[in-house]
Amino acid sequence: MAVNVSSDNRGQWGSKFGFIMAAAGSAVGLGNIWRFPYITGQNGGGAFVLVYIACVILIGVPLLFTEMGFGRMTKKGTIGAFKDTGANPFFMGLGAILALSVSFFVLSYYSNIAGWTIGYIGKSITGNTGSFDEFIGNPLNTIPLMAIFIVITIIIVRAGISGGIEKAAKILMPILFGLIFVVAIRSLTLEGAMKGVEFYLKPDLSKLEPNTFLTALGQAFFSMSIGWGIMITYGSYLPKSANIVSSGVWVGFMDAGVALLAGFMIFPAVFAFGKDPAAGATLVFQVLPDVFNSMPGGAIIGAIFFLLLTVAALTSSISMLEVPASYFMDEKKWSRSKAAWVVGGLLFIFGIPSALASVDGNFFNEMSVTIFGGTYNGFQDIMDYFFGTFFIVIVALVTCIYVAWAMPVQKIVAEIDTGSPRWKAGSFASNAFVFFIRYVCPIVILLVLLNMMGVFGAFAGGG
Repeated sequence: MAVNVSSDNRGQWGSKFGFIMAAAGSAVGLGNIWRFPYITGQNGGGAFVLVYIACVILIGVPLLFTEMGFGRMTKKGTIGAFKDTGANPFFMGLGAILALSVSFFVLSYYSNIAGWTIGYIGKSITGNTGSFDEFIGNPLNTIPLMAIFIVITIIIVRAGISGGIEKAAKILMPILFGLIFVVAIRSLTLEGAMKGVEFYLKPDLSKLEPNTFLTALGQAFFSMSIGWGIMITYGSYLPKSANIVSSGVWVGFMDAGVALLAGFMIFPAVFAFGKDPAAGATLVFQVLPDVFNSMPGGAIIGAIFFLLLTVAALTSSISMLEVPASYFMDEKKWSRSKAAWVVGGLLFIFGIPSALASVDGNFFNEMSVTIFGGTYNGFQDIMDYFFGTFFIVIVALVTCIYVAWAMPVQKIVAEIDTGSPRWKAGSFASNAFVFFIRYVCPIVILLVLLNMMGVFGAFAGGG
């Protein structure tokens, strides 16, 4: 988490820039570069992008303020923040405990995807990218790579997530951003690339479906680390002098910016190489090798890209592991080392079914769940739906209601006011925040959830 040890034995960010980079590092990861392009491709392209941007601005950023303020006010992680403010069993269960579960279970399959990025470093260097389906279909490839990634995450968390990680993030994240930009420029110059740009940017509102709104909202929460307990935990390390408003805006801007830029990297290449924009979770791994192979020095650029993508995944995995680990440290008084290794070991066990989900013919590959009109095939796809979308939105809704109504909201307003000179109680900005967090955010999230569960027959919004 890149924190300095303070006198009260809790960490504290060394600088505003350090916090922004660490928080953005948590947010900017595979959720932006791996997940956003394929989710966009599956949901109609440009129309989905519009809904996503609206979700980030109107729902995501106010909730960032809320979670950061909640954490700083209590100086506790997710479980402690709810417990110390008198949360009843309902809010503890669907707010604190479910948030901890989201971080754990998402990291279990996220580590499998991150293992793919490690494997593609070597494959890019040798130039033998081969068949992606064969690569992920071999558990002798995926399980050891997943284990390597989890062990690296454990070692970092066990060490207290020292300033070395924060310093590395300050260097590597801008390099990752720059390299994505370079690859995007190359993709835009490919023959047939403009069809991809049109698909990505030209909204076709007829493609908006009821599930589009839930998916866009879930993706905003997924990529911005909202509804995981991460930003509550990160907020608990903020000094009172920190400006939560400007920090939150910067984190949201950087997170959405990387996601949108990833689309310019992927979709022009998708159409140029005749790929399916709705291919799913493997889209980045199917398309990028073709792009790199078409570039001078593509093997080296490809290896560097997947290395930095691994680093981006690592900055996110650190924050996800910290949420359940901090629970055992704060509430059960475990040592950091014990908490990191025990939670990490459990992550590996729970991650094995995700690794096996890409192997044809086994139980985890053939699993299928149909719920609320949607069908999800394979263990990893099912996990991504429930923990990567549905439960995140539930946690965000419950947290929003708890902070806005049960605490009540004036406590968070006062916390955000501290350190934010232009954000005083009674100002237009502060009043607008209260209005959004009390009415707009919970109502929108609730409507989307109810629609997803089939309560509204034809709530499609668009067309």
